[in-house]
Amino acid sequence: MIAERYRARADAFEAKVANVRSDQWDNPSPCAKWTARGVVDHVIDMHGVMLGHQIPRTDDPLTDFREARRQVQEALASDRAKAEVATPGGAMTLEDHIDQVVSDDIVLHGWDLARATGQDETISQADLDRLWAAATSVPPELMERFRTPGAFGPGIEVYGREIPVAEDAPLQDRLLGYVGRDPVSKSS
Repeated sequence: MIAERYRARADAFEAKVANVRSDQWDNPSPCAKWTARGVVDHVIDMHGVMLGHQIPRTDDPLTDFREARRQVQEALASDRAKAEVATPGGAMTLEDHIDQVVSDDIVLHGWDLARATGQDETISQADLDRLWAAATSVPPELMERFRTPGAFGPGIEVYGREIPVAEDAPLQDRLLGYVGRDPVSKSS
């Protein structure tokens, strides 16, 4: 299940990366510090964090993401997937850590990349339901830590400050606002 969920999400993210035009890589993203390329670089970096090493880089974000994805899929298909790893949230299996961090991350960063490059921003209902349940189940004191830049290490910010969204807004908008993205403003 975890490997299949990752594969589907990686397929969607890879398609977005493949559809970025060469003149769009420097477009600003909803993540204030990153361009479209910065979003992809972050996703690749997080794949490396999950695996415990840096992913080799070329000058092509698509090639680099494919390599990062290949390595994660290889780890998920190996005995290593069931090995316990230390995480900021406590010990868990590598596959659970990948599922809860990098797999979920590529859904939100897929939205960021789509917003930055004018692609389809729709998040699947299954992903919306899962991510909303996960985000809203975090205890308030831990959520505050998630929203504090650098709390989990230099340059790491799990969620941004919540952006108010109407209670009756679509779930995608509520999720995005909750994790610190402005679902309405195209210039966020």
